[in-house]
Formats: sequence, structure tokens, C-alpha cells
Amino acid sequence: MAKQKATKSKAADAARQKIVSMPAKGKNAAPAAKPAGKEGQEKNKKKLIEHTAFKNKDKKNKKGRVPVYVKKFILAYEEELHKLQIELLKMQKHVKSEGMRVVALFEGRDAAGKGGTIKRITEHLNPRGTRVVALLAPNDKERTQWYFQRYIQHLPGAGEIILFDRSWYNRAMVEPVMGFCTDEQNKRFLKDVPLLEEMMVKDGIVLFKFFFSVSKGEQLRRFDSRETDPLKQYKISPVDRMAQELWDDYTVRKFQMLNETNRTLAPWTIIRSDNKKLARLNCIKHILSRIDYEGKIPKKELQTDPDIIVSGIEEIRFLEQHLLKPTELPG
Repeated sequence: MAKQKATKSKAADAARQKIVSMPAKGKNAAPAAKPAGKEGQEKNKKKLIEHTAFKNKDKKNKKGRVPVYVKKFILAYEEELHKLQIELLKMQKHVKSEGMRVVALFEGRDAAGKGGTIKRITEHLNPRGTRVVALLAPNDKERTQWYFQRYIQHLPGAGEIILFDRSWYNRAMVEPVMGFCTDEQNKRFLKDVPLLEEMMVKDGIVLFKFFFSVSKGEQLRRFDSRETDPLKQYKISPVDRMAQELWDDYTVRKFQMLNETNRTLAPWTIIRSDNKKLARLNCIKHILSRIDYEGKIPKKELQTDPDIIVSGIEEIRFLEQHLLKPTELPG
């Protein structure tokens, strides 16, 4: 009976998946054999390159191709991402023709999905009008300058879109938690930054402030993945490794930052990012829904998921209710 149930379960799982044809490598490539046991499963546990399923879903099965099972969710995600990336190109064309200046700040805990989202946004945009700013720790000279100085020089000119992979908000969370700035410097920053952002917005800059919120358990899982994946090990640093230990300290700093810097002219948008793919799609939709451009798809196709996208004021209220219960808080 147990064997029959296991067989039925496997068949049900297969029925939920969709087969796509993939080009085989080599002239005499043959369908891959089913992995035998746990060792075989580990050996074949590889991900397809993004967009592969979408590009090959309608290909016919013929000699030189092998069928590959893909989750329906992955296929739906790739189709949606493809559609949204076309919209981003339309938006970029509008930004350039109108001489707009767009700035998007990507903040959040380590391994929250900021870099992956930035990568999907910029993947097909014209690099001449789009820049990603990911600054290293300040050098000796920069430490003597006005704190905002090294960020200000990267602000956009007409027709440019600038994405900050971490920004001046380092001084709101990472620096005070890790002891890289004094308490006085942190307090001064929190008083000054709303004034700076007000000047930016009033001068015509379109400003997005995203905070990617990942749960403690999911962050740990991603850290473990980075430790074992040779292609992700560059993402791990000593500061990252302390994130779990200092989780509650970061939560308090986040609450303080939102209270001091969530303003009508420059509000925060919180993105629940335990599911990285849904976080990416909703972030892109939020950006597209805030900028009008020619040929835009219907508004209903850009509606965001309220379980993924949360306003800054909603997050503040939620934190107020649960600040003494850290286990109930998202990242």
C-alpha cells in the first residue's frame, strides 16, 4: 500500500508540471536517465537559466532535444517577467524622451533579494541610460567628507535611471548596528536625510525607496545556500554572517529609520521577499504603475499583491504592535 501511495504521489507531482523541449548538448545527446536514489538527486539538482523555459515552451520535440520538467509557477513567472521587462523598455524610452530623472534605492537585510531584483530590472534596459550604484566601504578621504557627498555625485542627469544597491541608508541600519558610526552621526543622519530627499523630489527627481523584508528563517536558508554554492560565495562577508546574531538590533533600527524617514514626498515601500520571484515581479509593477508612458499595458495588469507590497506607514503600525514579539515580525 505504501509503495502504491508513493507512486501515485509522484504521478500527481508530474501532472502539475509542464514539459518543455530543450536543446541537447552534443550530437549524440540522449534523454537523461532518472537519478537513482539520494545521490543521483543531489547530482541532478540544477536550475535552468532564467527565461529558458519560456523561450522553449512551444518548441517541438525532435531529434537532438530532450524533455525537461518545469514547474508551472516557474513558467508563469518567466512569462510575466518577460512582459514586464518589455514595459520597462517602454518606460525607459519615455524617461529619455522627457528628460526625466529616476532614482530607486534598494535597502533591506542581507540576502533579502535586492541584487536579484536590480538584475531583472536592468537586464534588458539600455545601459547608456541606466546605472547601478553599489559603493564599497568609504576610503580614508571619503570618511572626512560630508556623509552624503559620495552618493550625491551619482544622482542622475536628464533621461537617466539610477539604482542604488544599498544607499545612504547604510547609516540608518548597518553602520550603527556594526559600530561603524557614532550614535551622534546616526541621529544627525536621521534628521538630515528627509530634508535631502525633499530637495531631490522638489527638484524633479522621481524617487523610489524600497525595503526588502525577509524572514529570519529564510535569510538563514539563503546564507547556507551561499556557503555551498561556488557561484554565490562572493555574496557572503563577515558582516553578513553576523546578521542572524544581530537580528533584533536590526529590527529596532529599521523601526527607527521608518519612523524618521517615511515622508509623504519620499515614502518607503516595503517588499516581502521570502518568495524572491514574487518580490521581483511586484517591485517592477510598482515602478511601472507610478510612471505614465505611451503604450502602457492596462492598469489591472500592473496591480501589486497587497501581501507582497506594503506601504511604509502600514509597516510602522505593524512594528508598533509587534516590536516586543520579534518572532512574529518579518525582516
